[in-house]
Amino acid sequence: MEPVKVGLLGLGTVGGGTANVLSRNAEEISRRAGRDIIITHASARDISKPRLCDTSQMKLTENPLDVVSDPDVEIIVELIGGDTLSKELVLKAIANKKHVVTANKALIAKYGNEIFSAAQKNGVMVAFEAAVAGGIPIIKALREGLAGNTIDWLAGIINGTGNFILTEMEQKQRDFADVLAEAQRLGYAEADPTFDVEGIDAAHKLTILASIAFGIPLQFDKVYCEGISKICREDVEYASELGYTIKHLGVSRRTDNGIELRVHPTLISRERLIANVNGVMNAVLVHGDAVGPTLYYGAGAGSDPTASAVVADIIDVVRVLTTDSENRVPHLAFQPSKIQDMPILAIDDIETAYYCRLTVDDRAGVLAEITRIFAEFDISIVSMVQKELHNSQDEKCSIVLITHKTIENKMNSAISQIQSLECVDGEIVKIRLEELDG
Repeated sequence: MEPVKVGLLGLGTVGGGTANVLSRNAEEISRRAGRDIIITHASARDISKPRLCDTSQMKLTENPLDVVSDPDVEIIVELIGGDTLSKELVLKAIANKKHVVTANKALIAKYGNEIFSAAQKNGVMVAFEAAVAGGIPIIKALREGLAGNTIDWLAGIINGTGNFILTEMEQKQRDFADVLAEAQRLGYAEADPTFDVEGIDAAHKLTILASIAFGIPLQFDKVYCEGISKICREDVEYASELGYTIKHLGVSRRTDNGIELRVHPTLISRERLIANVNGVMNAVLVHGDAVGPTLYYGAGAGSDPTASAVVADIIDVVRVLTTDSENRVPHLAFQPSKIQDMPILAIDDIETAYYCRLTVDDRAGVLAEITRIFAEFDISIVSMVQKELHNSQDEKCSIVLITHKTIENKMNSAISQIQSLECVDGEIVKIRLEELDG
């Protein structure tokens, strides 16, 4: 049987890793797929640039449309990133009846509904395991391994840069700006780190996970997104003293009123396994009604880990090249006609617990004023500690408290009233807290 011919768009870190894994594991991959798989065509911005993979058997071009339009290529692997040219190329490949594998989370999160519809009409597959959490097979787990479950909720550390920063802040008592600069030096963060530290990258990935988990359309524009750039070393230290760690989580939960879809810093009890995922590693915790909590952990980025997911998708496509398109695993786990447009909850309507830190006058009666306002909004306090302020000439102190679960708009209203008290100095810090238990 003739080898399956693959066209690679992008020969950077992931593209080179994909070529290397396909070459290094060629025999094993052929045994799994039932056919040999070879990269015959590839595009790059500069084909004269030295590569980390062997390109001697590839037909190279600087125009990716040449690869997409070549009749010999059966599978297009899109690894150029972005969501403009990549969208054009993917839709062109689909129109040319070619299957597509992509690691592009922004493309899928923003345009996946359109792309999957086109793929269904043309009878081709679009595989995207590498778009979320690098080498962790979380999409396959949600779409296939947990197919017998109703998914209750999921929560993930799905951006390695943010996790590295928070880990360093906690373990080495460092400030955000200092650790960010190191992350940039190490290549974990871009020169413009906005996508990572402000949660946009995680929001792309959460959009995809929630769609597969709950059978809803991809809705990136409805994700609540809050970054970690305002997290202070003091809050990391106080959280640790209270038995918690701060992680940048993507959280999606099914409720009676709709689906929660949110990315933000979150306190997690140290007793949870996911709280001990450190450095650049990723992890996703999924709770199904039958299986209970399941945790998926591994490298969320990098050449070989991401290539592992890309090659797995290529193998999946090869396995079903002759399969009737109606009998394939649906792109978003649910049959296209059964996707439900369930409401996405506004952040004001979600229910969770909270960590709060206030700087206040160190005098009698202050705690009474604060607790009175919380009581007016029916917000119960689990624990409260007072911390002395170092290097302060004023008679001020910090009050750190943990609340029971409450509705966000109640919490915001209470904080607004407390903020207006004369005894309160500076902005009140609020960080959401998740128990993530069964």
